[in-house]
Amino acid sequence: MCGILGISINPRLNNRSSSEFKKKFVERFEASNSMLTHRGPDGSGSEYFFDEGIFLGHTRLSIQDLTSAGAQPMKSESEKLVITFNGEIYNFLTLKSKLEILGYVFSSNTDTEVIMYLYAEYGLDCFEMVDGIFALAIFDRIKNNLIVARDGMGIKPLYYYYDETQFTFSSEIKAIERVLVDKTLTLQKSNINRYLTFQWCPGEGTPFKEIKKQNPGEALVIKKGEIIDRKIFYELPIVRPHKKKTNVSVKDVVAGLDANLRKAVHDQMLSDAPVGAFLSGGLDSTSIVAFAKEIDPTITCFTIDTQGYSNDGMTDDLPYARAAAKYLNVPLEVVEVDSDCLIKNLEKMVWMLDEPLGDPAPLNVFYISELAKKRGMKVLLSGAGGDDIFTGYRRHQAIIYDKKLQMIPKCILSGLEKLTGKLDKRVTLFRRLAKLFSGTSLTGDDKIINYFKWIDQGLLSSLYTNAFRQEIANDLADKPMFDFLKTAHCDSTDLDRMLALEQRFFTTDHNLTYTDKMSMAAGVEVRVPLLAKDLVEFAASIPDVLKQKGGEGKWIFKKTMEAYLPNEIIYRSKTGFGAPLRHWLKVELSDYVEDLLGHSSLAARGLFDSQRVRKLVADNHSGNIDASYTIFSLMCIEIWCRQHLDLAPTLTNISQMSD
Repeated sequence: MCGILGISINPRLNNRSSSEFKKKFVERFEASNSMLTHRGPDGSGSEYFFDEGIFLGHTRLSIQDLTSAGAQPMKSESEKLVITFNGEIYNFLTLKSKLEILGYVFSSNTDTEVIMYLYAEYGLDCFEMVDGIFALAIFDRIKNNLIVARDGMGIKPLYYYYDETQFTFSSEIKAIERVLVDKTLTLQKSNINRYLTFQWCPGEGTPFKEIKKQNPGEALVIKKGEIIDRKIFYELPIVRPHKKKTNVSVKDVVAGLDANLRKAVHDQMLSDAPVGAFLSGGLDSTSIVAFAKEIDPTITCFTIDTQGYSNDGMTDDLPYARAAAKYLNVPLEVVEVDSDCLIKNLEKMVWMLDEPLGDPAPLNVFYISELAKKRGMKVLLSGAGGDDIFTGYRRHQAIIYDKKLQMIPKCILSGLEKLTGKLDKRVTLFRRLAKLFSGTSLTGDDKIINYFKWIDQGLLSSLYTNAFRQEIANDLADKPMFDFLKTAHCDSTDLDRMLALEQRFFTTDHNLTYTDKMSMAAGVEVRVPLLAKDLVEFAASIPDVLKQKGGEGKWIFKKTMEAYLPNEIIYRSKTGFGAPLRHWLKVELSDYVEDLLGHSSLAARGLFDSQRVRKLVADNHSGNIDASYTIFSLMCIEIWCRQHLDLAPTLTNISQMSD
């Protein structure tokens, strides 16, 4: 995996002819490209086309073709095409064979060269043919167009800045910031509201008003710094007619799922560099390792030990990970994580994420990736995505039970909502009951989206200063999600719509964002076989009743894996890939909370009412509310603001923070 950077400048508005301009520009661009060195520690390169106003940069993590033939930016033989590419194309050998039949000659064994020539042959239609994960830019010198594209599931990150003078893109926001030192970037406060509502920002928004996330499955065509065309080459199944299997036997669905999952894992084992795997001992990661073992019987696996703390009411992973490794007879490396690890690297986590995601789980990815790199691994397989295509979260169970709940008189439901809202949230069962009955008066998409929110919107609004509240008054935090559901096919069920929100927003804007950023912070690529295109399509065809069967999530996935794994792993209690945050905030991290969310810090920031935040922390400690993740989100936002708003002139110093 790699880091990419590029600019398309409007030639009418920039003096690019003077040698002084060229010298300063190159210095700035190279400095910006170096901000991505962690993503590509094996090499870097850049290409400058001053006459055309196109500039491309790349930092390389060599995985396919480890020789210098794979260096980027890469030019075609005629030099009419230039590409900077971040990703993996799993069907590139098949595509390469087709192109060779058409007369194309290759000078490397990379997937990069294949997708470059695929574009030469098919234009923008080439992206529909690709099975893989990518963020890329191709400079077509004949048309003088820059093509910028992101894979259909948004597995690889891609950000861009766009104004009347230029289009600038990169794998990470920090590189865009560095190259735009003469531009003014401002805080997008409505998106701060979104980060606090969901712990992540749904859709194209980022903390900066001027920087956007490129949509998954979209290719942009840029000419002379201006976006002149957009092509959507992949849409999730829910937005198009997609017939579910009817009158199909469980046996047939199991066979289809088995074949699709095996192919996805085997395809993603393709690498010229060593491959390892995450292993939590849960169904998703253990299934991935079971099929990966068919290619590499001694694949090295990695897991987390949270030092004896229960995971805030969830089952401890470590015994299950060890049991899974023993059953599959694969080596297991264990990373120990405690509150000191969080304190030590929280600022680095926020810096590497580019966005203030309110979740400590990204550090788990970083520590595992760091150890994997020390053990010689450049690639890790992850079980991310299983809950998002097959079900598995408690909200999927809740949406199935909702129809039964709606049979209860509204007055009783309202009473239950009030009653459970007063229970001690330090007790896991009470916390979950309160969540189940919250929003019982909501219906339709309002109810579905409400399951993704971490805090009551009235309570959240009360934390804001009057000025902040007034500024975002007309901007709804969940608008991107409502807009997306408007495109859903008319036959979609409530579970379809919830899973679509998982795939389009929660997975892309949260799980995949932190998985990519934190693994690449250690120079490791993470692949996610459960989000392979064919597997996503197959999962969408499975009837709801075979996914969420009453209280049993992932029912059909579990039935499929009964042929390979013991029931103790398949039917173990659900846990999360996180840390005991609720405990840590109240004990080990209490002083850190005070430092970041004390009166002086918040008063200077002008976003949050310090007294209201202090009360939120006190109520959380006493169990009146469950606000640990909101408190953590506030901490991450304050850290992000200090790094990107207060310390903007010293960005390079932040990037060099020690582990």
